[in-house]
Amino acid sequence: MKLSAFKNQLSQLEQIAFKLPDGSLVPSHFHVTEVGKVVKHFIDCGGTERLETVVNFQLWEANDYDHRLHPEKLVSIIELSQDKLGLPDVEIEVEYQAGTIGKFGIDYNGEHFLLTNKLTDCLAKDSCGIPPEQLKKPKVQLSEAQNTCAPGSGCC
Repeated sequence: MKLSAFKNQLSQLEQIAFKLPDGSLVPSHFHVTEVGKVVKHFIDCGGTERLETVVNFQLWEANDYDHRLHPEKLVSIIELSQDKLGLPDVEIEVEYQAGTIGKFGIDYNGEHFLLTNKLTDCLAKDSCGIPPEQLKKPKVQLSEAQNTCAPGSGCC
């Protein structure tokens, strides 16, 4: 989700809720401790120079149960960041503490902002030397999967 779409959704809400990929909610007393612009300048495995920019939000929770971030306050934080940092209208990446700092994409389902899993990928598949057949994951027929493992069989 791009920053403009996020701000548009915020302007229509009375409260903010973030849902993690496992379906649980980020506790309602979270804080947005950082809004920033992250620029990644790198070379992929095919030798291509790349430049990626995302807007980054860091969500944090403390034992502060008496305060809740309201949508209009977050909009004002974002607007201050746009003014001071020159935030572009690009995709948002959300950091949230799990076993380590997790990085998530963001979407909206009409009720919650959804923190979506991000995956690594090879950006130079055509030139990095991995045979195409190794890039494809084998597909298992549902009927095969049902016949290979039964509850209590010890196979899984």
